[in-house]
Amino acid sequence: MTDSNELWNCRIRGKLRMKGIKSTNPVAVGDNVLFDVEDQDKLEGVINQIEDRKNYIVRKSINLSKRSHILASNIDHVYLLVTLIAPETPTGFIDRFLVTADAYQIPVTLLFNKVDLFGELELEIVNEFKAVYEKIGYRCLNISATNPDSVSFLKAEISGNKVMFGGQSGVGKSTLVNALDPNLDLRTSEISESTLSGMHTTTFAEMFSLPSGGFIIDTPGIRAFGLLDFDKAELSHYFPEMNELRGACKFNNCQHINEPKCAIKEAVENGEIDANRYYNYTQMHSDDDDETFRKDIYKA
Repeated sequence: MTDSNELWNCRIRGKLRMKGIKSTNPVAVGDNVLFDVEDQDKLEGVINQIEDRKNYIVRKSINLSKRSHILASNIDHVYLLVTLIAPETPTGFIDRFLVTADAYQIPVTLLFNKVDLFGELELEIVNEFKAVYEKIGYRCLNISATNPDSVSFLKAEISGNKVMFGGQSGVGKSTLVNALDPNLDLRTSEISESTLSGMHTTTFAEMFSLPSGGFIIDTPGIRAFGLLDFDKAELSHYFPEMNELRGACKFNNCQHINEPKCAIKEAVENGEIDANRYYNYTQMHSDDDDETFRKDIYKA
């Protein structure tokens, strides 16, 4: 899309595709690019340059563990959809996503979707979840993507911005996009009855402009979210509740795992830090993949 809102069909110049980029998609949704005109009448062009990204959300490539897949770039805000049932979003997934977003300074709002399906017990659990994440600074909201009135507030928030909807398969990302602009009519699917998990409907990231203003990036559902470009010694920096206390540890290089007189572990024992969040931290810290991806490899 050009500055004048014309849509051009563009291919990638071959040398750009091979230019030392360690991601499976050299050009990502949300990128700002320059292109040469190839056919003015057919509005066809060739991308010759990708401008540096201010941020991006990245995950491990499904089949190539030492390569990355960039879900979206140049994002102003992420709305992470979370569901407790049909399907259940693991907290490990939530925390990995939040760590990645925080590392690239992308603000995140947690949207707890499908609350129309919740009984008293589920609503109580949602409130417990929200208490954990609100305490450490994340905005949390209950929504029902099937009810346009419950999500209409998003139109004003998205206007003038480029936002991303993230989450696992089946949490209602495409349904939410449809609620904000019914004319898009994105394809949605039912939840698998055998696994109560989402079935992939959106197969690639796509960006849509809203009549009310702004852009939405709808991303494929993710069942697993691996971390890339992280030094384990700095992982706790992206847990706000740990980052506040890490200076109180006895050792400057404390990893908050087995070290004595660790302020983080003491806070977990005292209930000041959520035990489940700490467990997810230890799981991320023990990931076997030590390959480090530097941020600058994603620059064009």
